[in-house]
Amino acid sequence: MGAIVSETITGGVLLENFPEATILIDPISDRIAEANKLARSMLQLDDDLSIPASAYFHQCLPQLICFTQAVIEHKSDLTDELVFSLADGRELHLEVSASLLPSAHLSTKPEQQLICFCLRDKKYIEQWRVHSNTQRSHRHGLLEWQRIHQVFENIEKENQLILSAAGEGIYGIDADGYATFVNPAAERMLGWKAEELIGVNIHTAIHYSHADGSDYCVHDCPIYAAFKDGLVKRVEGEVFWTKGGKSITVDYTSTPILDNGHLVGAVVIFRDVTDRENAERKLLKALAEVERLKQKLELENAYLQEEISEGYNSHHIVGKSPAVRQVINQVHLVAPTDATVLITGESGTGKELIARAIHNAGNRNTRPLVRVNCAAIPRDLFESEFFGHVKGAYSGAVSDRLGRFEVADGGTLFLDEVGELPLELQGKLLRVLQDSEFERVGESRTRTVDVRVIAATNKNLGELVRQGLFREDLYFRLNVFPVHSAPLRERHADIPLLVGHFLRKACKRFNKPELEISVGQMKGLQNYSWPGNIRELQNLLERQVILSQGKKLSLGDLSDVACEDDSAVNTVAADLLTEQDCHKLQVQTIINALRQSGGKVYGDAGAAALLGIKPTTLASRIKKYGIDKTKQGLQ
Repeated sequence: MGAIVSETITGGVLLENFPEATILIDPISDRIAEANKLARSMLQLDDDLSIPASAYFHQCLPQLICFTQAVIEHKSDLTDELVFSLADGRELHLEVSASLLPSAHLSTKPEQQLICFCLRDKKYIEQWRVHSNTQRSHRHGLLEWQRIHQVFENIEKENQLILSAAGEGIYGIDADGYATFVNPAAERMLGWKAEELIGVNIHTAIHYSHADGSDYCVHDCPIYAAFKDGLVKRVEGEVFWTKGGKSITVDYTSTPILDNGHLVGAVVIFRDVTDRENAERKLLKALAEVERLKQKLELENAYLQEEISEGYNSHHIVGKSPAVRQVINQVHLVAPTDATVLITGESGTGKELIARAIHNAGNRNTRPLVRVNCAAIPRDLFESEFFGHVKGAYSGAVSDRLGRFEVADGGTLFLDEVGELPLELQGKLLRVLQDSEFERVGESRTRTVDVRVIAATNKNLGELVRQGLFREDLYFRLNVFPVHSAPLRERHADIPLLVGHFLRKACKRFNKPELEISVGQMKGLQNYSWPGNIRELQNLLERQVILSQGKKLSLGDLSDVACEDDSAVNTVAADLLTEQDCHKLQVQTIINALRQSGGKVYGDAGAAALLGIKPTTLASRIKKYGIDKTKQGLQ
């Protein structure tokens, strides 16, 4: 009996000082038999333990009953489903480990059963476990970091001579992107000291944005991609940023570092290629300029070849009549200036020759005179023809092309037949004439040119302005210095000079001996009205040179034309016209219409419009009657 009491006393002392909150529950009498001081404090129990034990677990009574039965059956068990109701109304979630105590050691009642509940605050235990895991991870991470840091220290020590002597920038980073070492070349290129970068996220320091200033996400960085796939990354043409905020263009290689099969970081070797990139850009710009000049020279050459093939003579104007002397005087006055000139006159009077004389006598004569026939440019190609286009500007634009204004830069642009420009296109021409600025088709870049403009027309632009067919502001912009080219019928005194000039040219061109012309023939030429003006005279003389035999010029056919009275057909009485007369009248009417239109069949001012018939109908009749426009001096 003394032994049992001794054990009971010892057991009570142990229970009271047990390091966990512990209670003894009698499941038969539903009471708490004992509770140590930790349990009384945690469960807010007083010395009165007469309250039924189940009252404290009323929120989880089914779980308590099942757990108690399991302990009785298995002698011990664990649970985390019990909730204890505290005196202040709060609930305490518990983790409980319980065991069935032998009743003989604690009581004189053999039928009594006591269960020992060791109680733990579930929330506290969870917090403790998190803290414990954090501490464990920290200790492990610190050791891991020290181990990885040792790897990079070994790399740096083993390659110290190479790192110091290398001309390329070299730095090491761990798997989190923090710099571990930086060589002297990298310091020089980036402007950072090694101690300023070591331990710093290198992407944030030197690789944070693209060349255009847009953000460079770290997840898109090839250097960090190497940590995922373990592959060497070679990148060209990216930028690193120096300490001063200046970008440098670099080529770099990122090589992953493995330690025991695990990726622990990377070594990055980079080269500053900013000077190379700048040199390449300058070279490309120079090549583009060379290509532009090449195209310009080719076009200039084409114009010169065109002039040669068309037999342009020098800038000399043949004649001594008052009209010619006035034109020559105007050329001498305006040529040294850059004033815009408007040359008016009938077709075939030599307006282009006057333009060429102005250009050759001016300060721009070392640059080309570029001619544009405004009447021959389709509306949809107007901008491309005048201002050029870039590759891909429209379907068929397979390469960049210079416009006429760029080709004439520094020289003179001759706008022939400017009165034929459609009204909707005149505004585009006006802008470049006023501001000397334009954009190529398909390009937003504004270009400037230095071009002198000479325009020519056989129309009355003032009348077209009144009719609303020509812009008034463009007319005033062109008509700064007007020059009128007189028709040949007003220059009879110049015909002998012109005949001699054209004969010499034609004989040389067709390899004929110099031909003589009689006084009578010359008189006949002077009496003719020359509706086709100088062009008609030149064409007729060339034809007669080809037909002539011997040393004398035969102008039989020409005399018939010159002496023919154009109104002769009209003298025939209307009621006595024969079929042959009708045929002649129709032929003469067509010829007159062609002369009035300057040889043009199509268009508003063409011969077909003058006769009130379709152009195709007129063309068919010309072919039917065998009317030779060349022979009539209309081409």
